[in-house]
Amino acid sequence: MKHLKPTWQKIRTLLKRRADNPKENFMLLLIGFGVFMLGLLMIGYAQYFIWHAMVAELVALAGLILLIGGMILAAVGYISLSVLRILRFLDSDDDNTNTPS
Repeated sequence: MKHLKPTWQKIRTLLKRRADNPKENFMLLLIGFGVFMLGLLMIGYAQYFIWHAMVAELVALAGLILLIGGMILAAVGYISLSVLRILRFLDSDDDNTNTPS
């Protein structure tokens, strides 16, 4: 059980660092949205404009991979902007109560 504490501290430090970068988190959200839209456009293009079946399926697969990657990036950016920021705010209140007056 003692070996889990340093790992938990590393994760907590990483999450705090991620929460303290709102510009970077917003850029992550926008890049994720852009990649998502590119994947969606590729799937639509493959569906309606590519007539060769094998090529259409490969383009649609690449679009699906981009779509999933964009969703993950956007989700990480959104969670970092909202949830981690709230957790950082709540954690800073705990730090202030431990200081002697």
